[in-house]
Amino acid sequence: MSDSARGLRIIFAGTPDFAATNLQALLDAGHNVIGVYTQPDRPAGRGRKLKPSPVKQVALDHQLDIYQPLNFKEEGALETLQSLEADLMVVVAYGILLPKAVLEAPRLGCINVHASLLPRWRGAAPIHRAVLASDAETGVTIMQMDEGLDTGGMLLKSSCEISTTESSGELHDRLAVIGAEALLASLPGLADGSLQAEPQDDSLANYAHKLEKTEGIIDWNQSAEAVARQIRGLSPWPVAYTQLNGETLRIWQADISDKDSTAAAGTVISTDKKAIHVACGKGSLKLLHIQLPGSKAMPTAAVLNSKRDLFADGTQLG
Repeated sequence: MSDSARGLRIIFAGTPDFAATNLQALLDAGHNVIGVYTQPDRPAGRGRKLKPSPVKQVALDHQLDIYQPLNFKEEGALETLQSLEADLMVVVAYGILLPKAVLEAPRLGCINVHASLLPRWRGAAPIHRAVLASDAETGVTIMQMDEGLDTGGMLLKSSCEISTTESSGELHDRLAVIGAEALLASLPGLADGSLQAEPQDDSLANYAHKLEKTEGIIDWNQSAEAVARQIRGLSPWPVAYTQLNGETLRIWQADISDKDSTAAAGTVISTDKKAIHVACGKGSLKLLHIQLPGSKAMPTAAVLNSKRDLFADGTQLG
């Protein structure tokens, strides 16, 4: 790491696990993080006790100064940030809109670690949308932030292939590491001025809409390939689901089955030791990890050990 990068006074702003991975990488690399912004603690669990965000937990572990404004319209919030006299603000899945005054407060502005090869997917759910769209590759873009939604100039990109069996959750974990590496790689060039932002081509942009629970409803008339992609794309949230005897059956993992059938879409055509095979509009699918109503998610093999009668041949799902 260059001396100029090491000397940067960095504010970090982020909230979920993806952001925490990036904050930890900055600290492990010896960067000077002078303050951490994260969303206010939220109620969680059955007791609804306030729980710190993953980013706040990392900050607490390293005894960093923590700031949790609801937004930057709060009295004194902007002034507090400006008083830190930061060189750079690193923003990763913060979840709070940054006004122009915040973007301009640090000497080098604000940069964002965005989990897409911009301008491919702008918005809230770029990882899930890439999987759902059957993209062959994705990656992370280090972006100079402006007032638009993920429209700023691109400073550095790091790409990776998307496996045809990879869930959004698995891809998320890979991209968190790739993003942290890209962030660290960008800092020396930002510090010495050698890294210049490249404008995005707006005509290539797509909006990665926030996920809705209703997107999880499985239409078995789709091809097995399409249903498998939906299940991967919506794991671990909101999780794809169907109806079984009038109740919700969540499907966490599935794969293409080699079973041929002329049965109606959504029909259980067979079971074996590890899977439930279901007919689709084209081809069939094997369910490998499911969640019965009132139960936790578990391998299908474990469910079949005690509940095989629920999935007798001819049972209709959906």
